[in-house]
Amino acid sequence: MRHRPKKRSTPAGEHRAVLLDAVLDALALKPGMTVVDCTVGWAGHAAELLTRVGPTGLLIGLDRDAENLPKARERLESLALPFHLHHSNFAGLQQVLASHGIAQVDALVADLGMSSMQVDDPARGFSYRREGALDMRMDRSKGPTAAELLGTISLEALRDALRDLGDEPQAARIASAIVQARDRGPITTTTELARIIQDATKQTQWRLHPAKSQWNTHPAARTFQALRILVNRELANLEHLLRILPDILKPGGRAAIISFHSGEDRLVKAAFRAGLEHGVYTSTSDEPIRASWNEKQTNPRSRSAKLRWAVRPCT
Repeated sequence: MRHRPKKRSTPAGEHRAVLLDAVLDALALKPGMTVVDCTVGWAGHAAELLTRVGPTGLLIGLDRDAENLPKARERLESLALPFHLHHSNFAGLQQVLASHGIAQVDALVADLGMSSMQVDDPARGFSYRREGALDMRMDRSKGPTAAELLGTISLEALRDALRDLGDEPQAARIASAIVQARDRGPITTTTELARIIQDATKQTQWRLHPAKSQWNTHPAARTFQALRILVNRELANLEHLLRILPDILKPGGRAAIISFHSGEDRLVKAAFRAGLEHGVYTSTSDEPIRASWNEKQTNPRSRSAKLRWAVRPCT
């Protein structure tokens, strides 16, 4: 049975949860269930999930970005319902569950995209439009920054990353320009990297596409995406989640994963199809669920979102 879309108020300054109604449909939550939000952010999805499992249920939220957790906690505490939050990569989900004496859950959601809050903070280094240190780490307590990565990565590895993780058609040209620039000195800021990319592609501004009535992709967008995925090992973490997912879900349990990049979607699609063929899942989404025209207009972040779901056998 489908949940009817409801009008939800989004506090000023917060991003809207992408494909929220589709997630609720896919997970089919009931009171008393245990649900996991692997990427809790500011609790856009989590607040709705917690409301549905109610006082007899439990929500467990994870986020590798510790700076998201205070806001998520504030929002969830206002509901006065049971939940736990953890500063953790979702690759560590089994350990988080074990800390609560839980082996399996009824439902799980993972929104693999960036939040608007992270992009809008210049200090995080995710945006090619804002001057800031070239960081890009989701968890600023560990790992090399994007600037450090660019200082050591080989030309070939950088080219492959831009092509495979960013779908960048000018990967070779951009990689070569970045390596030549770093030979002259370290690349340390977002705007410096964006200028290098613009010069390499001969595209200094982005124009309105006459047929689609929308802006063309900024010349640095795909490179920044690829570097972010590389810095945070996002595909490796997703692969791990997909491997352990069948063991984490209870019989009849459901999972919904929202991806924003073709590489992520390919991994989810392949894992769910293989699981369906081998009886690991009883049903999966035939095609990815995309945002409606209305959602795309009100929430630009949803434009590239793809949701896929899977259901475990009941016995």
